[in-house]
Amino acid sequence: MMDDETLKVFAYVNISSYRVRSVKALKGEIKTPTQIAKDANIKLNHISKILHQLKDCGVAVCLNEEAHRGRLYRLTSLGEEIVDHLDKFE
Repeated sequence: MMDDETLKVFAYVNISSYRVRSVKALKGEIKTPTQIAKDANIKLNHISKILHQLKDCGVAVCLNEEAHRGRLYRLTSLGEEIVDHLDKFE
């Protein structure tokens, strides 16, 4: 069972199909925005906004913020918990 804060983040991710698809694309992996866009079937110009949202709510983290190209993203432990619940929720 999720605690209240996790439930709020889950609801935030779940109301956006783009956020859901992006989180699922990152499940258990480290990817660049281009790979996430391809795997989630989202246009690349939308990905930076989605990744920013996911970082702000603590679901994803950028491993090399200083890089201007080839940034790498992965889910946080909260993100992994969220994606597990998203899989069950379907």
